[in-house]
Amino acid sequence: MDRPLYVHAIWDDAAQVWVATSDEVPGLATEAATAEDLVAKLKLLIPELLEANGILPASQVAFELLTRRFEVAA
Repeated sequence: MDRPLYVHAIWDDAAQVWVATSDEVPGLATEAATAEDLVAKLKLLIPELLEANGILPASQVAFELLTRRFEVAA
């Protein structure tokens, strides 16, 4: 793949976790308490899901994690 895959993560304030999905990785839906933990999970899940969907063999795959978290400044 010539470019990184895009993974979107949104902070779920109620559950206190980052929730990640991607239109480019079929079946990707995971969560983690920190962004660092989320990246570690994605490094394992993305190649596995791509291979399971017949898109790419399990190997190194570049991805970009785009995060969104809303806060209120007082």
